This record gives sequence, structure tokens and C-alpha cells, in this order.
Amino acid sequence: MQRVKRRLAAVMCADVAQYSKLMERDEDGTLDRLKAYRLVMSALTERHNGRIVNTWGDAVIIEFASVMEAVQCAVDIQNELSVRNADLPDLNRMEFRIGINLGDIMVEGEDIYGDGVNVAARLQELAPRGGIMLSQSVYDQVKSKMALGFDPLGPQHVKNVTEPVETYSVRIGGRNSPADTSASQKTHHTETPRQDGIPRPEWERDTQAVASGFEQARRWLRAQPKRVRGCVFMISLFFLLNLLTSGLSTLWFVWPSLPFAAMLFWHLLVGRQEKRLGRPTGTGD
Repeated sequence: MQRVKRRLAAVMCADVAQYSKLMERDEDGTLDRLKAYRLVMSALTERHNGRIVNTWGDAVIIEFASVMEAVQCAVDIQNELSVRNADLPDLNRMEFRIGINLGDIMVEGEDIYGDGVNVAARLQELAPRGGIMLSQSVYDQVKSKMALGFDPLGPQHVKNVTEPVETYSVRIGGRNSPADTSASQKTHHTETPRQDGIPRPEWERDTQAVASGFEQARRWLRAQPKRVRGCVFMISLFFLLNLLTSGLSTLWFVWPSLPFAAMLFWHLLVGRQEKRLGRPTGTGD
């Protein structure tokens, strides 16, 4: 029996967005495309000195000794697959979501395990279609060494990980990795000047700050269980009805929202306690 070893490694996890729908629509074509795209990923992994650890279904785990090689490999993969997808109808495009984490892993034979792998898998689940999501440990290593743009998306609560994970998306090929254009207003710098060198006007900075706040709120909500999202939806619905019928002169939405606000408070409180105790909370999806 081989002895389990430990080492520090950059771990990339990738899977196909909406793979089940693609298979349901065109099983043979989707499988052929998956095989072709995996050949591309394999060639780029070898070029960047990575090792494909495991593949199952539409997913893949890749290990790198270098964090910079891992991130550059992910960027090259998304750029290459984007070119291949450009000639396909929207319904047939196969877009991967990629998560990368730097952490301690356990090695047994050819397989790897541990939190270093788990966090990468959760980051992949948070990544948008055709996008790349990084952990704080990866971002710290590459932020000043690679000619890439990064969008800080804040701490995310992910399944089976006790502490919130700080997340950063990578801008790829002049476009943002998040599908939402509101994220394009954010950078890892304090402010981006206009191309003509003139500082942005105050109203534009305010708009940028609002867009950034909405994006962070949306991503936080996306990471929450269904019961939390349901409470937020009902409270928002009552507020919208209040706004449409009475404006802000009479705030009657508070009263029908109280039960949902109480449930929301309770679910969030219980969720924190479960994370503190190390119990899996799940997303409820």
C-alpha cells in the first residue's frame, strides 16, 4: 500500500456549463465535441507542464507545480475554445467553467485529495460560462506578475468549506470572464482612468460603485441555499409592489415581509452555526 504524501500545488478544476442540456439536445455531437475540446486541453496542459489527474463525465482535474502556469493554461484554454465556439450556433456551444486554487493536497498514487482540491472544485462551480475563478492564494501569486485584469468578487460561502473563500475572476482576451457586463466596471486597482487620461467624473464613479455593489450582492445571493434566495425574493417582491402602488410615501411592504425577514435571519444564523461546527450546508440546488 502506497503511503499518502502531501505537497503544495495549484489545482485546476473544469467542467462544461449546462452539459446535461447539451447531451439531451444532441448526444452524439456533444460527445464528439467534448472529446475534441479535451484534446485541446490536454495539449495546452502539457505545454504548461501540468498533469491531468482525473476525468469523469464532463469534468477534469489538472495539477500544476507553478501557479502562473496554471492560470496561463486556463486563459489559453478559454481563448482557444472561444475561437472554436465562435463558428457554432449558440445552442451547440460548449463552454467550460474553470476554478483554480493553490493549496496543500494529499497524493496517493496518481490521485490527489484534500481541501486544496475541494476549494478548486467549488470555485469552478461559481465560475461563469467561459470564465475563470481564482482563490485568494492564487490571486496573491499572479496579480503583479501577469498581464491580466482581475475582478474581486468578495468572500463566497461554498459547500463543505468552513471559512468563506475570497474569489477573483480573470478577464480574458479583452472581455470579462463574468457574463454580466456590470462586473466590467471593476478592477483590482482603485480606479481605471479613461483612455484620454482625464479622470472619471463623479457621477460615473458613483455609477461604477453601484454596479459593483449590485454584482457582489448578486454573487452572494447565488451562493446561498434556495430557502435564503426564496426569502429575499419575497421581500423584494413586496417592496416592488409597494413602490409601484404607493411610491415611498407609505411603506406598507414591511408588514407582509416580516415573516420572510424572520426566516431569512434564522436561516443565516443557522447557516453560520453549521459552518462553525463543520457541517455541510449545501446550496439547496
